[in-house]
Amino acid sequence: MLGSDSHNEPVALDPIRHPAGLPWPSRWPLFVASRRTLLSLVLAAIIPLLLFGAWVVYLIAQEQRADARAQAYQTMKHVGERISSEISAQLQVVESLAASTSLDQPFLSRFYIEAERMKALQPLWATVELADPSGMQILNLFRPLGDTLGPTADRDSFDAVLQTRRSAVGGIGPMGRISGKRLVAIRAPVIRDGELRYVVTVSFLPNAISSILKEAGAPENWVGVVVDSRGNIIARTVAEELEVGRPAAPGLRKAIASAPEGFYVAPTLEGIEVETAFRTLPNTGGWSVHFGVPRDVLNAPVSRSLFVLAGGGIVSLALAFALASLTARDIAQRRRSEAERSALALAVSEERGAVAVEAAELGTWRWDMDGGEVVGSERCWILLDLPRRPQAGSNARISTQEFLDAICEEDRPNVEAAMRNCINDGRTLNVEFRTAHRDGSLHWVRATGRAPHLVGEAPRVVHGVLADIDPQKRAEAERVDLQRRLAEAQENEQRRIARELHDQVGQTVTGLSLGLKALEQRLRGQPLEEQVRWLRHLTSELGRDIHRAAADLRPTALDDLGLKEALNAFASDWSERFGIRADVQFIGSDSRLSPDIETAVYRVVQEALTNVLKHAEASNVSIVLESRADRLRVIIEDDGAGFNPDGAPGQTDDESRRSRPPLGLSGIRERLSLVKGKLHVESAPGEGTTLFIQISLPQEGA
Repeated sequence: MLGSDSHNEPVALDPIRHPAGLPWPSRWPLFVASRRTLLSLVLAAIIPLLLFGAWVVYLIAQEQRADARAQAYQTMKHVGERISSEISAQLQVVESLAASTSLDQPFLSRFYIEAERMKALQPLWATVELADPSGMQILNLFRPLGDTLGPTADRDSFDAVLQTRRSAVGGIGPMGRISGKRLVAIRAPVIRDGELRYVVTVSFLPNAISSILKEAGAPENWVGVVVDSRGNIIARTVAEELEVGRPAAPGLRKAIASAPEGFYVAPTLEGIEVETAFRTLPNTGGWSVHFGVPRDVLNAPVSRSLFVLAGGGIVSLALAFALASLTARDIAQRRRSEAERSALALAVSEERGAVAVEAAELGTWRWDMDGGEVVGSERCWILLDLPRRPQAGSNARISTQEFLDAICEEDRPNVEAAMRNCINDGRTLNVEFRTAHRDGSLHWVRATGRAPHLVGEAPRVVHGVLADIDPQKRAEAERVDLQRRLAEAQENEQRRIARELHDQVGQTVTGLSLGLKALEQRLRGQPLEEQVRWLRHLTSELGRDIHRAAADLRPTALDDLGLKEALNAFASDWSERFGIRADVQFIGSDSRLSPDIETAVYRVVQEALTNVLKHAEASNVSIVLESRADRLRVIIEDDGAGFNPDGAPGQTDDESRRSRPPLGLSGIRERLSLVKGKLHVESAPGEGTTLFIQISLPQEGA
């Protein structure tokens, strides 16, 4: 049949017969021409692809270089924020130690004991020192109380405290003669009645700074370093044990002397040329963080991409000469080939999509709003626990009502509203809901999808996927429950300690006071009467301090009388102690709230007033509680200095300190999260601060 000369009979077994009926010998030139046309088009496509690919490689290399610089900057910024937070925390502890009432007494034995207790709670502290304004040490935990001590070290930070009467952070010190280690000093003034009496100094190991630097996750060949204001190394990611305390590289010290932050290129102590991102940290006495990336690492991708670009140009020129020798003869053959390739690519794409959906354990579905039916895959019905499941590789149809019946009744309105918004407004569907399984359990799933945008009259259909998010929801619930139990345990322990202070220590001090009073009466007119009177006065002050500490830990009024009486008592005592007028108003119902809500509100108000005392410099504080059937609103407002939550560039140290939100706000938010409360802060420098708190109250019987 293939060799027949007949042109009239169709040849059924010839798969490549020309439509006009030409025999195989006559069709061979057309077949060759088609191959030449295909080859020409392939070459024409390869030439721009080579040039474009080489250019893309070069752009990617440049982007990789920029990403590495950006990563170095972000790493440096993250480390700087953590170090600033650590130093701020240490400053608060030192300032609280400087505010200790034990320094008001003529004898320092109580302060020595308190300093030892604080040092035991801070594992990185090496010693606590107390010096007079002349710089002579009065007390040092390295030596017994009463030993003769020399002048304090690091006079720069000591003189800064004397001049500014503010806390100061020193640099890395020399190798200590007693400790055998290099320490960092934090100093705080002890001011009483407007007079600077002492300077409290805490010397600690820079191990915490080194841990923050090494935990930043930077690559091994990067060089990270923290230096003090004099350019001496406090911590380093490379050869730290040899370089701590030594002056940093000249390029580093020149950079921090010229600008507070930026980039610079300079060799390290090992002679490696690096591009370094740096920033001077606020409130650290001039410390700065530096992260450098070796230049050969940054420039290696760019150099390789230049070779690729040159090679792509040469190959493109060669292919251009080859393409010039070819001609396009048969467009139809090209179109058939392109159609075959398109069909194959479409099939591969669909297969890949199916594999991706199966690997992610997602259920696919299509919601036809007009047809009133939902078409879904097998995984979709498994997640909804519906009995009607399709065979593997196929889909099944159910009515819209059957689909909604599988959803928890409380969540159905949200799902239906989200579907309508997706259809009517073109929004992307993203809704979480619970499914009611046949065994009575509830499981969380997330539905995502969108409506196709078609020209003309388009059917109201939503395509999407269904994902199982029940493990994440359960983990979140367990986390909240753990936080709640920790808070309850903390309150119980504070209640126990307060009871012990009041019932045991308080009674003992009361007995001591009564005994001293009796002794004073017996010694009346004798030389020892004045000393006994002083001891009785000191014992009375101790009793009041113990009572106040017990009340701060857990006020008995909160358990016995409720939130209203407890807040009134706390505000009155706080106002009397610190001289700031505090006004408390209650609006609405006077009924008792649940113990966890009352405790949370009391602690929030307590933390807010502590922030006012530390940061606001206010004269008046207003506290308003509005209790309704479904919610509790709390408004706390002061007329103090205020702050800017976002901060602003170009500020002085004092302005920067005022622009930062107090650290207590994070504790307030964490405590409110346990009772599903929300916090909104309104503040500006010089205009005071207002906290708006709202807590949803559980309905009776819910």
